[in-house]
Amino acid sequence: MTEKVIRVGHSPDPDDAFMFYGLASGKVKLEGIIIEHLLEDIQSLNRRALEGELEVTAISAHAFPYVADKYWIMATGASMGEGYGPVIVSKRYRSLSELEGKTVATPGPLTTATLLFHLFTDGIKNVDIPFDQIMERVEREEFAAGLIIHEGQITYSTQGFHKILDFGELWQREFALPLPLGLDVVRQDLGEDLARRLSRGLKESIHFGYTHQREAIPYALQYGRGITEELGERFVKMYVSELTVDMGDAGKKGLELLYRLAAERRLIPQVPEIILF
Repeated sequence: MTEKVIRVGHSPDPDDAFMFYGLASGKVKLEGIIIEHLLEDIQSLNRRALEGELEVTAISAHAFPYVADKYWIMATGASMGEGYGPVIVSKRYRSLSELEGKTVATPGPLTTATLLFHLFTDGIKNVDIPFDQIMERVEREEFAAGLIIHEGQITYSTQGFHKILDFGELWQREFALPLPLGLDVVRQDLGEDLARRLSRGLKESIHFGYTHQREAIPYALQYGRGITEELGERFVKMYVSELTVDMGDAGKKGLELLYRLAAERRLIPQVPEIILF
């Protein structure tokens, strides 16, 4: 039997690496399928998804309305904030009102963080730059503040930055729902049967990571960009939760709310249909 090659795109970050450890290590296998991993930053994966390049890929939740004609959402693999999320930080300023008329560095036009910025701030300009340059360039005072994602969310205070707004805290306070940030999607032309097999395979990989943490955590920390083992494990467990195993009804409701709010503000083209695989 000829094996089918499935290209899987995900970010070189501790949480994604942890999720995919079972598959990447070969400890979790899918019969008749060869998984090829492509590691790129999320904004690059969003752009690839616009072209339908990869069979399975991580994307920003913000990007899905633009690729809903090509991909289905997997019930597993989502990154959900549960009272935490992208954070606006600054060294000089401490409130949103102080940022009015100033410029904030944001991590990419299709990232969910930037969508949240446009949803919940007014009178503040933004410029999109690579996410891993944001803190350094705010430090150099190129920008008044920065919107940080990934492990910067738990390290900013140790580097002397002040929190102005945590969008995960705001979302929890306003809506009492998980905040959808990242999704894993599967290309529709694979068909429903294969899509469900791949979703089950990713779920098995996440379970494998949790039941083999002595292997999976050190593997994930290779992608931690200098953070300690303790912080790396904390970050992984923030974004690889029960909602990552299966977003369930609460995760789906959070996603539907995000798209409804964004469509009302004309920040996305339409509210996409959400069918989970």
